[in-house]
Amino acid sequence: MVAAEPSAPSQRRVWTPESWRTMPILQVPDYPDLDALAAMEDKLRRSLPLVFSGECEQLKQQLAKAARGEAFVIQGGDCAESFQEFDKYGGDNVSDTFTLLIQMSIMLMYGLRKPVVKILRSAGQFAKPRSSPFEKKKDQELSLPSYRGDIINGPGFTIEERTPDPERMYTAFVQSTATINLLRTLASGGALDLHRVHDINLKFVRGTPQGQKFSEYANSIDSAISFMESCGLSPDAYKIRQAEFSVSHESLLLPYEQALTRQDPTTGKWYATSGHFLWLGDRTRQPNGAHVEFMRGISNPIGIKCGPTLTSEDLLQLLDILDPDNEPGRITLITRVGAGKVADHLPRLIEAVQKAGRTVVWSCDPCHGNTETSSIGFKTRRFDKILQEVTEFFAVHENMGTYPGGVHLELTGQNVTECVGGMMELTDEDLRNRYETHCDPRLNASQALELALLLSENMDQSRCPI
Repeated sequence: MVAAEPSAPSQRRVWTPESWRTMPILQVPDYPDLDALAAMEDKLRRSLPLVFSGECEQLKQQLAKAARGEAFVIQGGDCAESFQEFDKYGGDNVSDTFTLLIQMSIMLMYGLRKPVVKILRSAGQFAKPRSSPFEKKKDQELSLPSYRGDIINGPGFTIEERTPDPERMYTAFVQSTATINLLRTLASGGALDLHRVHDINLKFVRGTPQGQKFSEYANSIDSAISFMESCGLSPDAYKIRQAEFSVSHESLLLPYEQALTRQDPTTGKWYATSGHFLWLGDRTRQPNGAHVEFMRGISNPIGIKCGPTLTSEDLLQLLDILDPDNEPGRITLITRVGAGKVADHLPRLIEAVQKAGRTVVWSCDPCHGNTETSSIGFKTRRFDKILQEVTEFFAVHENMGTYPGGVHLELTGQNVTECVGGMMELTDEDLRNRYETHCDPRLNASQALELALLLSENMDQSRCPI
């Protein structure tokens, strides 16, 4: 799929869903059977869309509010969705993560007094970029293709597992369909009915300090509702009948993305119907690369991961390519630089965006820049480092008079032990108890709620211009 360099700047070329195929591409799997790949792409092209253009536009409007400081975005979910976890837990994993995100959004709404936009890393987050196309086990001489996520190959260290298989795309599509259908059911079933806020809980956090604090928030909400009803206000005037949500994933496997791209018959605009919100990874944001070329033509709201190597000049070039009309809600910039480094990188990016007159949502990913290897060999993240990066993110925005628009977290509603620290004081040794991720470590329900609690208590008008 690697092609020659483009002959003209991307913003002056005619875009089509397949024009990315003329561009240089990174992070691409080497499929041994190209006929099978083409057949699978054709099968997906004839499949129903997972999301619809109107939903994508509605999310864009919500993100435009976050760019103006009128809302806050919480984006969270698995590092990479797993076929095995889905088979093992069924809908429980999806339901628990959705419930966790609802809990976190209630805490944040309570602290911010503003709407919270809920975006799940779900129903499509199956592919992962890798630092090397091959990997070798420490105790083996055998070198095999790297695991790139279940949509491409398997985690087992065998040639059969690691060979890219196009059939996995359809398994991912079917699982995504089931996931989003379940999410739609949960969202329309009173998941955010504040009359039953005490029922919105996870068994893993009952009896914990985080669960107790959530109960205190719930009591305060109950008191406010009782006051409004005693004043004669009808419950229908303030009842939230449906928990609005969106799904998102990294736009990495372009054959899959193209096959699920559809044109809106009314507007003529193209949408990636694999998810509401797609983002460019830190490894695939080359201005003349295939991933940027694909993303510039779809009308979905999109994100750009901004790591420490992103220059201000490259960022402005990406904004010119991806959002030439400076459309509010179109672009979310997701910074991921690591604790202790935010002040070295974020101010220059904010300054460049401000000088260019750009409207963006600023979001913080405090997970990817704080990954390390534990003393017992597990890849992990430390809660205090995650909290530190978020705190530094808000401090920079406060100093520069800009809006910190959201957080982007890798988390799960399951009671895993993959990140250390937090109120439960998980240690390196605790990682052995329930380490289930095939890729990066996730905050568990207790840690994620604790983070939302700390953000809720600290993000007030006196400390943050949100």
